[in-house]
Amino acid sequence: MTAVAVLLATSVNEVAAHAADDPSVPPGSEATASAPVELDPNDPDLKLPDGATLAEPKVLDIKQVVEEQSGDERREDTNAEVTFALQAEVLFGKDSAKLSSQAKARIGAIAEEIKKQNATRIRVFGFTDNLGSSAHGDVLSRKRANAVHTILGQELNDPNVTYEVRGYGEQYPIADNSTEAGRKKNRRVEISFPRTAS
Repeated sequence: MTAVAVLLATSVNEVAAHAADDPSVPPGSEATASAPVELDPNDPDLKLPDGATLAEPKVLDIKQVVEEQSGDERREDTNAEVTFALQAEVLFGKDSAKLSSQAKARIGAIAEEIKKQNATRIRVFGFTDNLGSSAHGDVLSRKRANAVHTILGQELNDPNVTYEVRGYGEQYPIADNSTEAGRKKNRRVEISFPRTAS
């Protein structure tokens, strides 16, 4: 049960938000960790070749990914964010953006996790595989992201929550589109939100 974490700069301040027509920032492109401890480049125990210098320090997030055996759902946790990726087949019928009652219940469970984390900034991104036209995938992924956003808005019912809703179509696959198993993973909706500092 995990998904890909996505951070974008723009937010929409109302529950009636709809997926943007012009996604510009790819998911997972922002740094989330703080700077590491300082190293002394002149320390005699630090063995650098003559003339070498240390690169700028950076901390990489520890990421935990849990995927159901069926692959229908993934949950990805970092020190800064929680992301759920739900396969489209779990949520929608083929080539549809209409949510099933089971899908609404699953989104409701994610809404409970959002409440538990006291998250007020939520991203809902739709993705498709590379079958069919790119334009069709863009529209379908946007409609699916909007459908999930609508249920989240109803479940959370909180005017302080902002949403960023986007449809990315076939961009940013997480699996190989040359196999049906890979395409199935790429047809997904991701819900991500900041983790509460503990």
